[in-house]
Amino acid sequence: MSKKSSNFAAESCKDMNEKLLIDIFDSIRDGGFSAHTLQLIDNYTNDILNGRANIHRFNLQEHAGLCTAGAPLIGAYTVCCYARASFEPSRFSSESQASCPSNWEIDAKQEEVLQQWAEAQKLWIPESEQWIISTFGPKIAQGAEAKVYYKEGDISVVKERTSIYATLGKALEAIVLHNALFPETPMSVIGFTRDSDGLFRIILTQPYINCKRLATKAEIDEMVAAKGFRDNREGEGVNYIGDRLYLEDMHPANVFIDALTDKPICIDCIVKFIKKEI
Repeated sequence: MSKKSSNFAAESCKDMNEKLLIDIFDSIRDGGFSAHTLQLIDNYTNDILNGRANIHRFNLQEHAGLCTAGAPLIGAYTVCCYARASFEPSRFSSESQASCPSNWEIDAKQEEVLQQWAEAQKLWIPESEQWIISTFGPKIAQGAEAKVYYKEGDISVVKERTSIYATLGKALEAIVLHNALFPETPMSVIGFTRDSDGLFRIILTQPYINCKRLATKAEIDEMVAAKGFRDNREGEGVNYIGDRLYLEDMHPANVFIDALTDKPICIDCIVKFIKKEI
């Protein structure tokens, strides 16, 4: 391994410092998503799923959420880390580009590279709505962040989730963090697409919840307090902060009382690290 590659790993992969990542990033840079590169990414993904490697940005609970999200998310997150690292002047850029890239530049690069990887992995669904309807059932709801599809009697819904985060990498992190905080409603990534408006969307499955009623503010407060969060007083009672994470958009439309358990259950929210990264 060259000293240059070792320095690149130290600078750009602080949270994903496995040796294999050096080979992955070099392979993407030199040959795109060749069969060899795809195998390297698969090997790294399997190492994570089988407990032989960790992404050090995530603690143990979050790592469990990462594995629940599935191999497609782990591969996608790895590719997004490469895209972010490609802005590092020490490895992929000229010294004249040494200034910090903007979030929109990082996001655009992550979307571009992730689509290339997803197409190579056959995880890109070009006509996603038709495919989802024929495979999983009709669209039953649509909000600012997600389109929801469900067939009566199924145990899961399918969502096309667009990113409301600063970068696509952060949107992937949010799925991991949701799974860690709310393991009763885990999200599992199955593909990627763009909708008719050109918005990049993550396709995922999530357990179907039989809603008894919407949760109250007091019930939401109690639920998130048990997870270490407190009201930050800045979001009219729907935003919370912990020692490690922000938890936002916790309004009743996103938190139901489960008809089976009679307890509040979160189906969606905005969650992100306090410490900024990709």
